[in-house]
Amino acid sequence: MRVAVFCSANEAIDERYFQLTEELGEWLGTNGFTLVYGGCDMGLMRAIGQSVHRHGGRTIGVVPRIIEKGGRVADCLDVEIPVDNLSERKDLMLAKSDIVIALPGGIGTLDEIFTVAAAHTIGYHDKRVILYNMRGFWDAALRMLDDMQSRGMIRGRVSDFFDIASSLEEVKAIIMKQKA
Repeated sequence: MRVAVFCSANEAIDERYFQLTEELGEWLGTNGFTLVYGGCDMGLMRAIGQSVHRHGGRTIGVVPRIIEKGGRVADCLDVEIPVDNLSERKDLMLAKSDIVIALPGGIGTLDEIFTVAAAHTIGYHDKRVILYNMRGFWDAALRMLDDMQSRGMIRGRVSDFFDIASSLEEVKAIIMKQKA
């Protein structure tokens, strides 16, 4: 099973996010999952890739050429797929994955999860995004989505597109349910 992970490539973030990300990577790698991610050697991207690889999982990095030119490609990639831009990266990550998880991240991560959710609303796929709500990271975004839904701006329910997990145990349960 291939798991896409969207997350931050920033280093100057709470160390606890790194610890939780490494724990997820250990579980994914130990259980034979393939990680599909941005392939960058910075931030939570570095942490998830190294952890999955170190624990026996396979890693597929979908890497924009601008990241390659900047010398920021992770050294733990089993497969590197170069792409021209972020849109192509998102499309390939979605196409090459069975499940999508969003860890804490910034504007790029928001872009990625909302692209997946928007494509789901239209019917391009039926993949949901697991928002790994580490330390309440996604709480504000969920309040915004609830407000948008209450105003009639979201077709369906937020829960049609997102699963919320506040712990690794909850992430595992969602993945194993989808795997069954």
